[in-house]
Amino acid sequence: MSSARPFAPFEWMIAWRYVRARRAEGGVSTMTWISLIGIMLAVAALIITLAVRSGFRTELVDTILGANAHVTVYQTPNITQQGSLDRTISDFDAVAQRITTIPGVTRAAPLVRGQVMANFGDRNTGVEVFGITSENLSGVPRVADPIESLGQLEDFENGVAIGYEVARELGLTVGDRIKLISPNGVRTAFGTSPRVKSFTVAYIFRAGLHVIDRTRIYMPFEEAQLYFNRDGVADEIEVMVENPDEIMDYTLPLMQAGGERAVVWTWQDGSRSALRALTIEDNVMFIILAILVLLSAMNIVSGIIMLVKNKGGDIGILRTIGLSEGAVMRVFFLCGAGIGMAGTFLGVILGVTFVIWIQEILSLVNYVSGGGVWDPSIRGIYELPAELRAFDVFRSVALSLFLSFTVTIFPARAAARLNPVEALRYE
Repeated sequence: MSSARPFAPFEWMIAWRYVRARRAEGGVSTMTWISLIGIMLAVAALIITLAVRSGFRTELVDTILGANAHVTVYQTPNITQQGSLDRTISDFDAVAQRITTIPGVTRAAPLVRGQVMANFGDRNTGVEVFGITSENLSGVPRVADPIESLGQLEDFENGVAIGYEVARELGLTVGDRIKLISPNGVRTAFGTSPRVKSFTVAYIFRAGLHVIDRTRIYMPFEEAQLYFNRDGVADEIEVMVENPDEIMDYTLPLMQAGGERAVVWTWQDGSRSALRALTIEDNVMFIILAILVLLSAMNIVSGIIMLVKNKGGDIGILRTIGLSEGAVMRVFFLCGAGIGMAGTFLGVILGVTFVIWIQEILSLVNYVSGGGVWDPSIRGIYELPAELRAFDVFRSVALSLFLSFTVTIFPARAAARLNPVEALRYE
């Protein structure tokens, strides 16, 4: 037997016999099940966590890019004759035209922006108004093709488009008239009086990001110019590009097209802290769950040590009839590795199934707990996202198998070095 090739059939047979042995036969079936279940739950938890983190990042980025400018072009302050600072763009049409000629730019839309108070009945809330043309608004993906909508986007020129949460907060629906109150209104001899004007709600959209649905109102561009005292000017140019991930490649051409006072602000600049936080959380969660997998794999060590102790006489007999140290080591290595592989396989099935049915599971938990498990006002999105990626599953499996195989080597080596004489002394 000492000359038999590694992992010969008889080694697999002995390993299988030891793993499935009952306690009355000197086996450690209880520890086997504990080790297997521990590995299964740890791998499933790792896959679920990575899927949720990937889904959260994808959903956040997709919503940001679908409802916001990829790049915003504005101008540095200019001191007017009255001594005030002016950031507006007077030749916005020419600037937008130059920007659209840049390769990769899909849209350049002049905007008028302002923060106002929205009122309906006895309810009030702060909102941000975006003045934009109907043509350009139809090019905003999360507004033109939202998760949920009321009214027709074609009616935008006859009113305003408001976010879903704004409508819910104020109790509005399509056809109602919303009152907008701006502190920067008409200048009189007694100071500046607030500007108050009512608009018909023509369209209600649900972009999918709570902070957008909670604060955003779109107003026809020319109407916004009149309302915010921006006659003949725009506040900024909203730019969309084909490849937002390579947004830094567009900054220099955009600054050149915007003129000598142009400044650019990319979506990555605005979301840098959130994206960095997600990256840090991804790394930390992977490390924490890797430790959880390691702790689960350590149960295999305990099980193999108990198995070696219970099978000391068998080891002595096997060594006496000619089994080599390497063969004994491989037998017990196969015991631990088999538990690790089985637990990993079951963990993949459990984790993938959980991710596929995650919304239904979350709804059940929400129902059992009485609601409030997922608060979009805190987390920013309306449901728990999950994106199953092959790479995440692969690295979860690789980590589990690596740890399972590694920790099994040490008790297997101890079994191989067991002295046959000492093992058979008390038999």
